[in-house]
Amino acid sequence: MAENPEQLSCVLIPVQDTTLLLPNVSIAEIVDYEPDPADEDQEWVLGRLQWRGVSLPVLSWEAANGGDPFPPEGRRGRILVLNTITEAHEAMPFMAMATRGIPRQAKVSPEELRREPEATGDATLMEVVFEGEHCVIPDMSVLEDLAQRAAG
Repeated sequence: MAENPEQLSCVLIPVQDTTLLLPNVSIAEIVDYEPDPADEDQEWVLGRLQWRGVSLPVLSWEAANGGDPFPPEGRRGRILVLNTITEAHEAMPFMAMATRGIPRQAKVSPEELRREPEATGDATLMEVVFEGEHCVIPDMSVLEDLAQRAAG
């Protein structure tokens, strides 16, 4: 079976009450949810991840998007180490974000996405439906700005 050249390898990332949709290449690594306690006073920071000699603030998607922070519970929670993409990339090439479960892969083509009328939340770029599931495409520039502010 030939692959559709317009398909993009993506990951579906479970967070509180929704699923994030990101390109596969945005993820550098997925690690167990075991952050060091947060000493920051920003509500969107759940803790810090010591990763490859760098201390990364672990963001709460929910708090970054205008809601309450929801730290993962149980053994399914993970931390995504994400590649940054904005002009701040040289100063901060990676950021970290908590998930409520293990991300899963999907091949996505534009015609499979149905755009929802309005994006809601500070860190939401677009809301879509993929294979019947409501998904959010996050605004990475907002998340990277929050991570950079927390990193100091």
